[in-house]
Amino acid sequence: MQVLVIEDDEKLAKSLEQGLETAGYSVTRTRTGEDGFYLASHNPFDIVLLDIMLPGRSGLEILSSLRQSRHRTPVLVLTAKDRVNDRVQGLDAGADDYLVKPFAFPELLARVRALLRRGKVDHHAVLRCADLELDSSTHTVRRAGAPMSLTMREFEILEYLLRNAAQVVTREMLAHAIWKEVTRHTPLDNVIDVHIARLRRKIDDNSPLKLLHTVRGLGFILREEAT
Repeated sequence: MQVLVIEDDEKLAKSLEQGLETAGYSVTRTRTGEDGFYLASHNPFDIVLLDIMLPGRSGLEILSSLRQSRHRTPVLVLTAKDRVNDRVQGLDAGADDYLVKPFAFPELLARVRALLRRGKVDHHAVLRCADLELDSSTHTVRRAGAPMSLTMREFEILEYLLRNAAQVVTREMLAHAIWKEVTRHTPLDNVIDVHIARLRRKIDDNSPLKLLHTVRGLGFILREEAT
């Protein structure tokens, strides 16, 4: 597995490189935003670990540019900013996960493994709800035949909702299944809500038939019927 580390803190970057290589990953690292963007956009990395505060170009600018260019490589944001608004900003730019510094290296490894697991279950499954179709083998999503672009995290959430179509999915279920979280914290509820809101806009805004509904006090449900 090829990992790109874009981090300007030399001590942290070197520690990440050594730890990841010990865990069996091949690591490329750089410290500037410009070099990071070039490497991420011109090489087939399996995952990118991205700092936000970088010289030359910020992590958010790199992230936005990659997503606008339809790069779907999973991106794990590493940052010292731990406010909810900072998390939301990173997710809106296209991040798939968010880890606040300082962090425990075993947690980083667990999050990397979780992000790399996409597409490993039911590779050939095609899941449907009304005119919404998700193909796990090609990692594509279509609504009424029209393709749509989702981040890796949005894809995972939608796949989980489709596998549990017509059933209420709680935030706790999503936290456990998608984020691999055992202990629940309020900030994660906000992160989940941001992803759900973005996903709802993508799959429902251009269709008269709304599929993704919020069940107040419980969670979310994917179904054809109106709420």
